[in-house]
Amino acid sequence: MASTGKRNGKRAGKKPVAGPPGTDRIDPLAALRGPEDPAWDVYLTGTVFLDIVFTGLDCAPVRGTETWARGMGSSPGGVANMATALARLGLRTSLAAAFGDDHYGEYCWDALEQGEGIDLSPSRTVPGWHSPVTVSMAYEGERTMVSHGHEPPPEEPAPDCPPRARAAVASLTPGRSAPWIAQAARTGTRIFGDVGWDDTGAWDLAGLHDLRYCEAFLPNAAEAMRYTGTDTPRAAAHALAEHVPVVVVTLGADGAYAVDRRTGETASVPAIEVEALDPTGAGDVFVAGFVTGSLAGWPLADRLAFAGLTAALSVQEFGGSLSAPGWAEIAAWWRRVQSVEGQEPSALRRYGFLAGLVPEEAVRPWPLRRAVPTIGFRRPA
Repeated sequence: MASTGKRNGKRAGKKPVAGPPGTDRIDPLAALRGPEDPAWDVYLTGTVFLDIVFTGLDCAPVRGTETWARGMGSSPGGVANMATALARLGLRTSLAAAFGDDHYGEYCWDALEQGEGIDLSPSRTVPGWHSPVTVSMAYEGERTMVSHGHEPPPEEPAPDCPPRARAAVASLTPGRSAPWIAQAARTGTRIFGDVGWDDTGAWDLAGLHDLRYCEAFLPNAAEAMRYTGTDTPRAAAHALAEHVPVVVVTLGADGAYAVDRRTGETASVPAIEVEALDPTGAGDVFVAGFVTGSLAGWPLADRLAFAGLTAALSVQEFGGSLSAPGWAEIAAWWRRVQSVEGQEPSALRRYGFLAGLVPEEAVRPWPLRRAVPTIGFRRPA
């Protein structure tokens, strides 16, 4: 096999960086940082896919026909969606994942480490293993996906414990525990849990073994109601709050509803109306926004509004990970929305907390990578 420029499963000659290089970034945790803090704000682990996204489809593909899309983009996907969203919001993000020993894996590694400043020191490259791939087709505000991939071989020796971090985002699996979640929680890491559709149909809350370690749980409305046997998202949120301190139920076009059992706060924030190009990864961006506000100590309603805003901005670009907004885009939205005539005053007040976060002058953005139709073009000299 030809040399790949990697050694012992890691990239040779490259040091992890703590944020997008050469940028003027907003650090939402600047006022809270101290010398004894963990090196990382958020730890993630999971599968990185190469996402190939088709947009501009008038309808779902029809069996036996060929459908042409007006737009196409490629970008890192899977857990990379969440990692990129967190890093672009200024959080020091560490990711443990397996990368394929192919051009797709090379591209995803470079996009995450060099492009986004994500720490990949816990990650590895698996010789002879090809990258998982997802093809996503976006139409009528929805998406259909086809994926292919194989489980990577187990790492030998397996890591003893995740790195110390302020928080971790964990995808809970019905009927299975992930030992790293308990390990991280014991070291003081705040666990934010999400969950996917239960293909078994059991919808047994007791089967989410790692929920007990979570500070917050963020299901969508359908998942929340099925797990609790309730008829409304709000009732589901309150029922889930008996098991986890903070519950956020996402409501799609209707926004989100949240309950904080510790403080007694509840919050309901409507969604921001935007013209959606591609909804891929919007849920991950929402979670990243909520985690950012939680680590910064914001009130529950502000955290919910910020999460919804970041998700709304993300669906206006191609791709899951590289559509995530940075602070420059958040600042631009805040300035623009205030200039709209006839704007509802109460709606502006809902996002008034941004005035103390984003600078009055334009933030100089780093060159945000966007999803591109074809990877592998030679870069200009």
